[in-house]
Amino acid sequence: MTGTLGDVKVIIDLCVVPLGVGVSVSEHIAACQRVIESAGLAHEMHAYGTNIEGEWDEVFAVVKRCHEVVHEMGAPRISTTVKLGTRTDREQTMRDKVASVAEKLAGEIEPA
Repeated sequence: MTGTLGDVKVIIDLCVVPLGVGVSVSEHIAACQRVIESAGLAHEMHAYGTNIEGEWDEVFAVVKRCHEVVHEMGAPRISTTVKLGTRTDREQTMRDKVASVAEKLAGEIEPA
């Protein structure tokens, strides 16, 4: 690691919640998903957010742009939760992490 995070790979779990726009926020979330997709980063949407992986600066530029777009849509407030992980000992993707757990689960014997 060179002392900066700009060239470090990061995996984040992003949950953007627009406030003050009513009960349904799916249009805002769809707009944020478009931002993520247009960035070309690996991502997986799930029920309460999206996992995104890539270079630190690229990933956090997407988070910033999601906020900009959702505010532009009229959301006066946004509450965002980000969980993240980095590692410098080796490359690891989202798929690698899931595959590692799946491998361990496959080795278990089902209870009778």
